[in-house]
Amino acid sequence: MKFNLFKQILFCALIASILVSCKTYSENDHINFDTKIQQYIKKHNLIGFERSESGLYYKIIDEGKGGSIKLTDDVTFNYEGKLLNGSIFDGEHKKNPITFQMNELIQGWQEGMMYLKPGGKMKMLVPPHLGYGDYELDKIPPHSILYFEIEVINVK
Repeated sequence: MKFNLFKQILFCALIASILVSCKTYSENDHINFDTKIQQYIKKHNLIGFERSESGLYYKIIDEGKGGSIKLTDDVTFNYEGKLLNGSIFDGEHKKNPITFQMNELIQGWQEGMMYLKPGGKMKMLVPPHLGYGDYELDKIPPHSILYFEIEVINVK
């Protein structure tokens, strides 16, 4: 019994340290991200994008068929990721599917994929607070807004 309590305390401490180490964006930051996304949509004549309450912009091309995707599902998908300047940071999986459990994906993907079913296709504009935040990844600068085109191949 003591071991389980220790594991729970350790898990809570880990989660707390992760939350504290992540940048919290101000209301002005959220407004600026939203403005940049709206400008991108207008500049590129993108039609049909909706904004969720969290700030995710998405366009469902094809909802797909079957059951809705859940956070515990393993999802196989093709995708391409770009920065707003047009540079592709991940195009390898546009034709080579990859599989992840939904709860392993960034928040923007977790939310967006919930709108799809197997075979579904969508486009998403993910603000930093739903993406990688202030983390710098290989080809993704900190605080980046990300553009994704996604096709769900399989859900288990």
